[in-house]
Amino acid sequence: MSKTIISFLNEAVEKYSERPFLYEARTGTDYTSLSYKEVQDKARQFAAGLMALGIEAGDRVALISEGKNNWVIGELGVLHAGAVCVPLSVKLETEQDISFRVNHSECCAIMASDQQIAKIRPMKGAFSTVRQYILLDPEETLQENETLFNSIIEQGKKLLANNPSALEERIKAVTPDSLANISYTSGTTANPKGIMLSHGNYVCNSEQAVEHLNGIPSHFRQLLILPWDHSFGHTAGIYSFMKCGASLASVAMGKSPMEVLRNVPKSLKAINPHLLMSVPALASNFRKNIEAGIEKKGKLTSMLFRKALKTAYAYNKEGFNKGSGGRFWIKPLLAFYDKIIFSKVRESFASNMEFFIGGGALLDIELQRFFYAIGIPMYQGYGLSEATPIISANCPHAHKLGSSGKPLPHMDIKIVDDKMQVVPTGKKGEIIIRGGNVMKGYWKNPEATAETIVDGWLRTGDMGYIDNDGYLYVLGRTKSLLISDDGEKFSPEGIEESIMAQSPFINQIVLYNNQRPYTTALITVNPVELKKRTSDPSEAALLIEKEIAEYLKGGKNDGMFPYRWLPSAFAVIEEPFTEKNGMVNSTMKIVKHKVYSAYASRIEELYTPAGKKSTSPANLEVLGRLLKEN
Repeated sequence: MSKTIISFLNEAVEKYSERPFLYEARTGTDYTSLSYKEVQDKARQFAAGLMALGIEAGDRVALISEGKNNWVIGELGVLHAGAVCVPLSVKLETEQDISFRVNHSECCAIMASDQQIAKIRPMKGAFSTVRQYILLDPEETLQENETLFNSIIEQGKKLLANNPSALEERIKAVTPDSLANISYTSGTTANPKGIMLSHGNYVCNSEQAVEHLNGIPSHFRQLLILPWDHSFGHTAGIYSFMKCGASLASVAMGKSPMEVLRNVPKSLKAINPHLLMSVPALASNFRKNIEAGIEKKGKLTSMLFRKALKTAYAYNKEGFNKGSGGRFWIKPLLAFYDKIIFSKVRESFASNMEFFIGGGALLDIELQRFFYAIGIPMYQGYGLSEATPIISANCPHAHKLGSSGKPLPHMDIKIVDDKMQVVPTGKKGEIIIRGGNVMKGYWKNPEATAETIVDGWLRTGDMGYIDNDGYLYVLGRTKSLLISDDGEKFSPEGIEESIMAQSPFINQIVLYNNQRPYTTALITVNPVELKKRTSDPSEAALLIEKEIAEYLKGGKNDGMFPYRWLPSAFAVIEEPFTEKNGMVNSTMKIVKHKVYSAYASRIEELYTPAGKKSTSPANLEVLGRLLKEN
């Protein structure tokens, strides 16, 4: 039977009343916790305070903040008051990006952290419907229409004392079909769309995820590093953990995004989580940090680590077939390496860590093998905000490295062709799903809703296939496919992820082929790593060319991808693709059409005899500047 998020919390409080739910460190890494009962009490008080402030059932309230206790209490308070939360990414910077979402959803209030209110204040004139600003953190000086979070809690306590039935009436009117969130897409090709997610959507997807994992032990703690507005962190982090009585910690607070980032390693040590949510960019960073730590320990340790990895890769294979094919004899050697090397790596990272849950669909298989080898597997999954968001996932009892795992229970999934006809097992097509986790539609956009939800089926826009064992393989967006001059199509994400994960010199890569004779690439480099090898631009260009050649005949990655889709030429781009220059969206994905548009002339050059050479004048000029500056 479908439930609301409010009844979901009530059930958790009945079972886990005194267990810690939220951990937070306001100064340094001295974490304090709030129990399930304390979170419920504060959420109810905040809800009553919002009612005293004039927030009506169905009103929209925006929430822009780094992860912290008041993020969860704020959202739960909005939901208890029968209102709708509109979570916004802290990575949104421009007035246009923020005002579009606030005005489109007609928010009457904005909840903001100390870092975010500083950004919001100069934009206030651009918000047409906002009447109140609620500050989640203590602030010395308040501006007009600003109220402190704790003041609203105090007003709520008064309302509950004088009129206790008022809040109960609001709660009673909330149903599983009531809107909980309007969650905006990143808007990579047009205005962002507001995904309408109901109470029932969240409860359904959280229960599906927990069942799929065979439960989350209530003693588990996690450090939620991903942005809390991100649908993956939101469902898998907050609500799935709530169902199981497990605990959730935010990264220790800081005065700037950089300070918060620097606090991640300290927070890992202080919380010592049992699992982490990850995305490909975060996984790559973790790996680089681990390898840098090994290098510092000297040549012998580095050599042992490489041998241990090679042994683990040979034994583990793709996880589900671990130790097969006469590899059982490697097990004692692997136990030895684990004792002298891998256990030390785990100890320095987080000794409680049992596994990662990975989102973002495409994670380089070599990266998955790396984490599996060191004893902290990264179980990759796949999802879409429109599916609240989890669709499939690998997990401890059923995993196949390289896949996105098996589809969640209580959900229908099909792979279909352009005419929505089911294709045979193992054949590629569009992934479509149906179930209680599918969104209600797009806010004020019936046309887009009708295109995306067809006869109850959510068209994901992602290509994929299901193998004979029932594992889903996601191949990338139908809209970002490479198209060759003979009309054949291919998804570039797997190649891009693999090159970025495996090459120390290549930071970012975007492949291009729009009915051209060969595939090309736009690349941003790591000048510090290149400088370790050479300060000559021509040699640097040849080093990059050699990295790509590893995927061709005779290379160490030969056979991973069809040769025709590997880049035959590349352009080195000086400025990294970032959120600031609009080339990366708030979910850390490169916005390809913007990159193609910005570097159209460099792409055209790659299809000329001189431009095709890795040592083209344009590449040498860019590399010369980068190597000089670093």
